[in-house]
Amino acid sequence: MPRPALASPDRILAAAAAEFAERGYAGARVDRIAKRARVNKAMIYYHFRSKQELYRTLLRQTFTHAGEQLQAIAALDLPAGDQVDLAISGLASFVRKHAFFPGIMLREIAEGGVHLDSRTLAALSTVPRAFSAIIENGIAQKQFRPVHPFAAYLSTLAPIVMYHAAGPIRRELASGPLAAASTLQSDAFVQHLQQTARRALARTHS
Repeated sequence: MPRPALASPDRILAAAAAEFAERGYAGARVDRIAKRARVNKAMIYYHFRSKQELYRTLLRQTFTHAGEQLQAIAALDLPAGDQVDLAISGLASFVRKHAFFPGIMLREIAEGGVHLDSRTLAALSTVPRAFSAIIENGIAQKQFRPVHPFAAYLSTLAPIVMYHAAGPIRRELASGPLAAASTLQSDAFVQHLQQTARRALARTHS
């Protein structure tokens, strides 16, 4: 069995992500996480004092990385419309690479965020803040019409989360009357969101 110094916390977090996404916080078990990570339970408690700390560390790390990615886009010297395009494609790519994210977030929303402490919420807030900065900049430069930045963020993130969370359902629809749902590829979906956002934010509509 690996010694504590050799057992990667990242490996434990990856195993925890899969467990929490599949079973939620309440249903997740540390022994299953240990089995997935190929370590013993003591090794998990060496790096993370409890299941709760493990869960919150995973979420903080995820939100922080997403926020940093959007902050980098907001700092680019580009028209606000191009920044929104990059923000949408960046969020979609992030969610696709972090396959556990939709399942965990939907469970947290359904449960009222009961497992999110102040530090986790602070990390979460970096994501809408960075996206809102792009929207506010576009409004200030009169590239966008006046909109509520947080509403723009929600109308962008929610479809991305739902698209990826509904992947298994879309595959089940492949042979039914809604077969077209299964053929909607990620790139086409992102393009649709980008076009929709530009129309919604435009100062004048054609």
